[in-house]
Amino acid sequence: MNDKNNFKYNMSFYYQSTIIYFVVFVIYLIVRGQFIEGSFTLVTKDPIIYFFAIIVLVSLLSLLYNLYKNKHLQITEDGIEFIDRFKKRIFNFNEIDRINISKFKRARSSNKAFQLIRIKLSNRHRPLIIRPYDYENQSELLNRFQEIKQRIENR
Repeated sequence: MNDKNNFKYNMSFYYQSTIIYFVVFVIYLIVRGQFIEGSFTLVTKDPIIYFFAIIVLVSLLSLLYNLYKNKHLQITEDGIEFIDRFKKRIFNFNEIDRINISKFKRARSSNKAFQLIRIKLSNRHRPLIIRPYDYENQSELLNRFQEIKQRIENR
């Protein structure tokens, strides 16, 4: 499929949090350790070390799991597909009643992290909510949904 229509899930949050937790863990180990006669000994009876280790491990496992899932959104000629390693959900354009793209304009800055795309489906009570910030190339994703919105409004 064309890369223009394929939007991969943004993994930067998982990378950043794992790196930050690991750096804090290492810094705490260095500060908490003891230098005795030119050698470094680690204090292993400190429960905070175990707490940091568990946080780093959970963060690393969530990163690896999300890498394994390989989530992405694909826009085809017929509809929108949410694909991961385990399942594929397809929403056809003829099922879509309307699309609402929210715009946050507060004070001087507009934070795109809070922007939402709400898709009202005819066969579903609750709207389908997509955060463009969660996907790579979010500006192109917003442009594609603007095109889809115009296409649905004109039918």
